[in-house]
Order: sequence, then structure tokens, then C-alpha cells
Amino acid sequence: MHPYLEAAAQSYLDSRTINRRSVFLTGVRTMIHQLACVATLLAALFATQPVLATDAFTFPEGFQVEEIAAPGATIHVRYGGQGPAVLLLHGYGETGDMWVPMAKDLMHDHTVVVPDLRGLGLSSKPRGGFDKKSQAQDVAAVLDALKIASVDLVAHDIGNMVGYAFAAQYPTRVSRLVLIDAPVPGIGPWEEILKNPLLWHFRFGGPDMERLVEGRERIYLDRFWNEFSADPVKFTEDAREHYAKLYALPGAMHSGFSQFAAFDQDVIDNRAFLASAKLTMPVLAVGGEYSFGPTMATVMRFAATDVQEAIVLGSGHWIMEENPKATVEMVRAFLDATR
Repeated sequence: MHPYLEAAAQSYLDSRTINRRSVFLTGVRTMIHQLACVATLLAALFATQPVLATDAFTFPEGFQVEEIAAPGATIHVRYGGQGPAVLLLHGYGETGDMWVPMAKDLMHDHTVVVPDLRGLGLSSKPRGGFDKKSQAQDVAAVLDALKIASVDLVAHDIGNMVGYAFAAQYPTRVSRLVLIDAPVPGIGPWEEILKNPLLWHFRFGGPDMERLVEGRERIYLDRFWNEFSADPVKFTEDAREHYAKLYALPGAMHSGFSQFAAFDQDVIDNRAFLASAKLTMPVLAVGGEYSFGPTMATVMRFAATDVQEAIVLGSGHWIMEENPKATVEMVRAFLDATR
């Protein structure tokens, strides 16, 4: 072939190859762009979901979820099972999801009701109403909506304070009361308890503190989960991620700080309740072995006439993470024995 023709032919073939490569690369780029768009859409979708449910935080089949109107708030409630009603109240650093193991056990012979406290979890985030006397009205609204006249009440941490305020205001609606590992403002040796340096967070709050913690909720909460555990490893990474996401929701950390900021008002209210009457229903005062321990019973003997003491062995404050089996068995035994 003439060298010129041969060169022209080769040039033509090279151009075809380049064109094919160009078409191929264009197709690849288009596919990558489409995949990136899909990934962006999926990320946006999942970003609107605060928590991806796992078995550890999934209530048993048959449980229903309802948003119940309360004075100035909407309370997120799960309920299920059959039999006498038992109400489970959570505390700070967790939500009603902490009670999944308890709910799985009690649902076989109880109607189990598990709300998220005002401002926490998936309940609404109002700016106020965090004194425990007011939050007792949230509890009353939940029970009224579910047409439940009376309950056995089991509580932990801040839930203790709401539970006490409810029992003091509605004594005929509480058959038995279980309070786990947190003091009640104004009751018993409250002022001495406040001197414990581990309770620095009781006075930590306000707009500036909220700004400091915003976007760092996990760092802040890790300190509680670590310092108040006998063995921090038992508060698992899954649990930490789960609750950190919920406390990072808009308004959640403000609500958490507001729970503590209301303590001064809680002291006033609780001392008024106590001056009126002690609780007369059976009370189980439970402490973690490496946390409040027997102090729980000491506190509650100032406020109730029929108090039993119990200790969750090997546990710090986070009883449902550190020794759930013993905690569930202890609560069930108390509810069954006093029926």
C-alpha cells in the first residue's frame, strides 16, 4: 500500500479506537454520576431517620406506637402485651428503648406502657414544662388516652423523679412503685448527695453550654456512660450510637439540660408532697452495686412507709445495660410477690 494511504488508513483506525474509547469513557462517567446521585438521595433519606432500629432497641411484635397529646407536649408511647398495666419510665442519657428487655419479659402477663419523657427520644421538644410535677401530668395524659386506671410503675434515673411526682399526686393510680438508681430532689439526704463531684452535670446547662455540646453530643454522653458504669464496655457501641443520634435531634439537648435545671422547683414541689403525706403503696428501691446501692432505700424511707431494698450486683448506674437479667428478675419478683 502506498505509504500515504497506509498512514491515512492507520489514522482512520486510530480515530475509530479513540472514538470508541471516548464513548466508553463517557458512558462510565455517566454511570458514575448516576450512582453518585442515587447515593446522595439515599444519604439524604437516611439522614432524616434519627435511628436505624436494631434488635436491641426493637419492641416485640404486637407492640403499638402512638403519639399522645399532653399539656404542652406530645408524648411518644409504645405499648403492648396483656394483663395488669405496668409503666416504664426512662432517664437521662437513654430513652424508653432502654426497657426493651424488660418489656419482652413483662408483656406475657402485663400490658406494658413505655413513653419517652417530654423533650427526649421521639417525644416533642417543648421549651418548658420540665419540672417533674408537670411531667406527672404527661404520665396522667398517657394513661387517660390508653384508658388505664392504675399501673405498677417502674422508673430509672430522671424517671424516678417523674414517677415519684406522679405517685404523690395520684396515689390511687400507682399500685406498686420501683425506683432505680437515682435520688429524688428534696427527699432524704438530697443536699449531701449533691456534694458528690460526679454529679457536676446537675448544674451544667444554659444557652452557652448547649452551644458547646451541639455537634458533640456523643462526646458529652460518653462521659456519663463511662463514669457511671462499673464496666463501660457493657454500654455497647451500638447503644452509644443509638442514643447519641436521638440526643442530637433538634431541641433534645436543651430538653436534657432543662430536666436538671428544674431540680430547684422539684425540691419545692416534692417537699410539699412529703409534708402532705408519705407514699403508702409498696416501694422497691433499687441501687446499682457500684452506684447508689443501699442509698436508694435510705432516700425512699423518708418518702414512703413500705420500702424494700434491692441491689443489682456487678452494676453501676446503667442497670439495663450492665445486668439486665438480674434487673428484670428483681422487678418481676417484686411485682409478682405484691400482687
